[in-house]
Amino acid sequence: MLLTASSSSVSRVAYHRLDRYNVSSLKCPSSHQKEWDSDKVRETGFRVKGGAHLADTDLTYDVIVIGGGPAGLMTAVAAAEQGARTVLIEKGNRLGRKLGISGGGRCNVTNAKPLSELIENIPGNGRFLHSALNRFSNRDVMAFFEGLGIALKEEDRGRVFPVTDKAQTVVKALVNRVFEVGVDVWEECRVSGLYIEDTHQRDSEQLENPQVRGVILADKRIVRASSVVIATGGASVPATGSTGDAYPWAKRVGHTIVSPYPTEVPLTSEEPFIRNRTLQGLSLRSINISIFLQGKKPKRLTTESGDLLFTHFGLSGPAALRCSHYVSTARRKDSQCSLLAQIDILPGQTTDELLYELKSAKESEPRKHIHNLLPRFVPDRLADVMIHLCDIAQDHPMSDIKNAELEALVRHVKAFPVEIKGTLPLAQATVTGGGVSIREIDPRTMASKVCNGLFFAGEVMDVHAHTGGYNITVAFSSGHLAGTSAAEHALGL
Repeated sequence: MLLTASSSSVSRVAYHRLDRYNVSSLKCPSSHQKEWDSDKVRETGFRVKGGAHLADTDLTYDVIVIGGGPAGLMTAVAAAEQGARTVLIEKGNRLGRKLGISGGGRCNVTNAKPLSELIENIPGNGRFLHSALNRFSNRDVMAFFEGLGIALKEEDRGRVFPVTDKAQTVVKALVNRVFEVGVDVWEECRVSGLYIEDTHQRDSEQLENPQVRGVILADKRIVRASSVVIATGGASVPATGSTGDAYPWAKRVGHTIVSPYPTEVPLTSEEPFIRNRTLQGLSLRSINISIFLQGKKPKRLTTESGDLLFTHFGLSGPAALRCSHYVSTARRKDSQCSLLAQIDILPGQTTDELLYELKSAKESEPRKHIHNLLPRFVPDRLADVMIHLCDIAQDHPMSDIKNAELEALVRHVKAFPVEIKGTLPLAQATVTGGGVSIREIDPRTMASKVCNGLFFAGEVMDVHAHTGGYNITVAFSSGHLAGTSAAEHALGL
């Protein structure tokens, strides 16, 4: 059951169109404007394209948020709700671009499963997020958006969507909230690095005892702040602006970067039936797929459930994507390792039950050919491949099929083998693995342990989750904690 806004600490606000604020008419303060009308700023922030109207002198805020994706937007809202003077800097020309294409354009805003199950669906350092998820849980995410006037619905596997089935409903409401709480937004404005203080100022690649004091824009101007939150995302889906910009910034102040790798991405294979496109376009519903690390003693890395799609390059669909973390991780440890996928096409039937049915069919329909009978259990094209792999003549009647051959067919139905080469590249992944090492981030605040005043949110960190509302929950929860913590640091709370 979805929570209503009244059951949350999130205050209910009116849901208005963004153009209510007429933000395009608002200008940044000039260099002579030393005092801002704080009441007006808190009522509504302003929006600037490309920084064209920014003052020539340095601007000062309490909190700077870099990145206008789901993590950055939530970070900015949380910081401003604490009373911090906040600016959100986005290099693209539109906020929430990745959010707008998520969930197949419907925006899977979160997942309604219990916290323990949420953590299980965050294979990339899920335990690190215990504090963030306790502070701002999936239930809080739902209450937050319901408080913005968005009706939500829960679908299969706990996935939560807006009733409108339109991602733009979520994007507009969240961006609207950004302006409502007085966040200033600079779009088409690039950050080139962090502005820091260092006990030993020098031009080396890494600084000692750094203290963040703001950011440096691409045009060399400096924007000052006591707290800076990096929420630039990873390096997947680069068309949305996630291009790994922040990794060198974090590295220069002392952070370790875990090399980015693709997750939630299709798997590749060079099996003949893949290369020949024999099974291309064939979809299987509600299967189980296991990934094994081959060797003297094969090791099962994971078993996932869901739908599967055969493609011209390998395996796709939700079940395959959920396996990709384990495939990528194994390949990173040993690029030459041998990986095998085994697909249980009928997980609802045991091996013995299926074998009994085939033997019964052999007795009751001895003249029927195997290639006409097996499609009762699996799709035609897959049946033909299985018969070929088991070295059974397709034109043989059931009476000529040996029990050992039936057992081989059953093994293929329950564990259809596909050798896995790897995954598609990072640019084609839905989610990025790797990023800023969590060992150098305080899980209670999302604050850097090596650079005072620096915070992180979302996929820029070495955390990632499955699709299905989990990864976006990571963005919202970590963003809310980072924004709150950054504001408290800046305001001395």
